[in-house]
Amino acid sequence: MSKAITVTIPHDLGRVEARRRIDGGFADLAQHLGGMGSVTKTWEGDQLNFSFSVMGQAISGLIDVADRMIRLEVLLPGLLGMIAGKVKGRLQREGQLLLEKK
Repeated sequence: MSKAITVTIPHDLGRVEARRRIDGGFADLAQHLGGMGSVTKTWEGDQLNFSFSVMGQAISGLIDVADRMIRLEVLLPGLLGMIAGKVKGRLQREGQLLLEKK
């Protein structure tokens, strides 16, 4: 059973820097997957549509980037939907780290 989760993360980076960091985060994800999965992403204005698959599980979603926050929506398939709460917490933490002002 699929499960949709939504995470909102505030930031002080501005839209352009937030987009740059998100792009870099997806490049890191592709590297971490090694040859075990594939990542696709497409920007439409300030919205990133993405999907990736690992070990037969396809995950898709979108990220809306605004001046002071991002909104992430992810659709988790099957078994991943059963641990949506844990995944949501992890996405919140990792997103905050990615968007921290340095």
